[in-house]
Amino acid sequence: MIQQLIKFCVVGGSGVFVDFGVTYLCKEWLRMNKYAANSLGFLCAATTNYALNRVWTFQNNDPDIAGQYLRFLGIALIGLGINTLTIWLLHRLLRMNFYAAKLIATGVVTFWNFFMNYFFNF
Repeated sequence: MIQQLIKFCVVGGSGVFVDFGVTYLCKEWLRMNKYAANSLGFLCAATTNYALNRVWTFQNNDPDIAGQYLRFLGIALIGLGINTLTIWLLHRLLRMNFYAAKLIATGVVTFWNFFMNYFFNF
């Protein structure tokens, strides 16, 4: 489990680049609402993370890719709720920088996503 957690975190690290890149592009360049931009970045990262975790982290060959992907997205969507709530609390209530709050929220959600996927998806 420890080795898989490490791999999951490496994959998650790549997802941070996707997440922050899409969020930044949408928020700063396209002038989208910061929470909508955050959601889009988070979901793009979840999609790339699914593929990498399926192949590398969990080395899973379940033929029900669609069902597994939907479960992964369901877990990720709950994680998105945790992520957004954490950002809102830190940014809006505690006046923390938006991106610093997003980084902390990403760390919080990492544990949720790993354990839910470990026990219920892969």
